[in-house]
Amino acid sequence: MNKIIKNNVSWVGKVDWELQQFHGNEFSTNHGSTYNSYLIREEKNVLIDTVWMPFAKDFVENLSKEINLDEIDFIVANHGEVDHSGSLPALMERIPNVPIYCTANAVKSLKGQYHQDWNFHVVKTGDKIDIGNGKELIFVEMRMLHWPDSMATYLTGDNILFSNDAFGQHYATEKLFNNLVDQCDLYQEAIKYYANILTPFSAILRKKLDEIIAFGLTIDIIATSHGVIWQDNPMQIVTKYAQWAGDYQENQITIIYDTMWNGTKKLAEKIAEGISLADPDVEVKLFNLPKSDENDLITEVFKSKMVLIGSPTIGGSILHSIAGFVHLMKELKFKNKKAAAFGCYGWSGESTKVLNELLSAAGFDVVNEGLKNSWNPDAEQAELAVAFGKTIAEL
Repeated sequence: MNKIIKNNVSWVGKVDWELQQFHGNEFSTNHGSTYNSYLIREEKNVLIDTVWMPFAKDFVENLSKEINLDEIDFIVANHGEVDHSGSLPALMERIPNVPIYCTANAVKSLKGQYHQDWNFHVVKTGDKIDIGNGKELIFVEMRMLHWPDSMATYLTGDNILFSNDAFGQHYATEKLFNNLVDQCDLYQEAIKYYANILTPFSAILRKKLDEIIAFGLTIDIIATSHGVIWQDNPMQIVTKYAQWAGDYQENQITIIYDTMWNGTKKLAEKIAEGISLADPDVEVKLFNLPKSDENDLITEVFKSKMVLIGSPTIGGSILHSIAGFVHLMKELKFKNKKAAAFGCYGWSGESTKVLNELLSAAGFDVVNEGLKNSWNPDAEQAELAVAFGKTIAEL
């Protein structure tokens, strides 16, 4: 594989084909991932980030084949999270005095994780370092995108933005560049990455995009920390981020439920039928929560203008699976989305009330009291569910 990104910039990262979960078990990585590290060789030799700790030994060995480690003049740590910094301890054992350039918060992060007092140099937005041959590195703080310590680094001359977690995807591939991979897979992983990681920071992202544009930088390549590098029309992903950061929604209604004895499932199917009858143009998607990937469901919520959540009543409340999913939606701070609740019950029927309260607390505009059904729906009750779906479509 050609590892040259452009001129004297090369990729020295790691492809992780087997990764299935990220952030503990919070994020499913059904296409694996990459940990992108970059080596710049000008008059100054610069390493941009490292890779996750399980691959530290291989990373240091492979890097030493690319360059004599003693010839590395400094390291840029765009973000202290372990998937980017995990190989620093092994690398710093070999070159303990090499300066590490990062934000003030990254110093806190790296010291807190590795308990090492390395040769830190704090930088802030607009700071520059001359690396020779007429080229500079310019630092741009990316606070809360998605950690307080995050930043991006811009290489003049080659016009490369090392964007760290912004614009990335969890997508394992031996092909470095965006135009060389399946475009459907690429954009599905890109929107999933945004929906599950960056949604809570959309307002901050809008301001940061405006700030980067105001710098007037020519960006020929966006070198991310995960997935492919945006080389072919790199600003296409910036345009997408600008759309996604704008309280994004498509003409989609998503129905998510859990069920005990299939009563709530039958309601979900009939509600979906009613929505489609009333509005054939709307995209209706229906998911049984325990049989689905939660992060893929979050992506569907992100795309939706309305979300319907269903649970039977149990113990005077709702199923814990649904409670956990609504909590996950709350954490992501979705904006400009409507919601409604539904569910079956045998005795007391509190689930819709509980769901309405949780959905409202999660920031959704709850459109009505919801639909609750005593026991399994018969033919008449099934038609009432269809009618409820038609009402939802009209809303």
